[in-house]
Amino acid sequence: MRTTHLLYLHGFRSSPGSAKARQMAALVQNAHPAVTWWCPQLPPSPREAMRMVADGIAGWPGECMAVVGSSLGGFYATWVMAQTGCKAVLLNPAVDPARDLRRYIGEQTSWHDPRERFFFQPEFVDELKALECPATPGPAEADRLMAVIAKGDEVLDWREMHTRYTRHAGTRIKLLDGGDHALGDFDDHIGEIMAFLALA
Repeated sequence: MRTTHLLYLHGFRSSPGSAKARQMAALVQNAHPAVTWWCPQLPPSPREAMRMVADGIAGWPGECMAVVGSSLGGFYATWVMAQTGCKAVLLNPAVDPARDLRRYIGEQTSWHDPRERFFFQPEFVDELKALECPATPGPAEADRLMAVIAKGDEVLDWREMHTRYTRHAGTRIKLLDGGDHALGDFDDHIGEIMAFLALA
């Protein structure tokens, strides 16, 4: 089944202006112009973010859509996959953001525009907990899931990511010996990612 609709979800403090999002958008536009592409600016509230996403993809065909998520966006993408049964690609996905982001409660700035500020509210931690999915994908989901995990990730523990997503045979894991959280070598992996997505 070819993917006709592709959703990209950015990470915490990130935006559609991230290097990976822009690179994927350009590839889709140039090589797969018939594919519907959506990379929204997510609000700080996890509940509001997923409500916006759910509304935005409500008319999308679950069997022909896919989601790509980076870091916190990988956590969100796992939720989207659980809701829709779609294919998902996770890039250094956050495993327990309710735990990890608790220390960021307060005013934050955007990575790509420090002039943009937002407030990460204490209640957002509970909203993240409410979005947690089962600890591992079910056997039926495993063949629809690909994760790119860098051992050199300086923000998240690669072992935790690896454990979270490898308990079922069929899950495609690309485990990088080095790399970093931002996947600065994204060029080296995007071809394999696009092949997995099988865009129309």
